[in-house]
Amino acid sequence: REVFAPVLRESAAAVLFVHNHPSGDPSPSREDIEITSRLKQIGDLMGVRVLDHIIVGNGDYVSLADRGML
Repeated sequence: REVFAPVLRESAAAVLFVHNHPSGDPSPSREDIEITSRLKQIGDLMGVRVLDHIIVGNGDYVSLADRGML
C-alpha cells in the first residue's frame, strides 16, 4: 500500500521501480521476482502500468522488463 501511495496521490498512469543490491550483484533474487509480480498485479488492479523494475549494483543494472519478467 505504501509503495503505491505516491502513485495514487499524483494520479500517475505508470510507475517504475528501482532498488539497489548492496552486495553489488544486480541479478534479481527470487524475492525480487515475486515482489515484482505482486506489484504488477496491484498496478493492474489500480489501473497503473508498471513499466519496469530495475535492480542496480556494482555499476551495472538488470531490467526485469528487458528480461520478460513483467
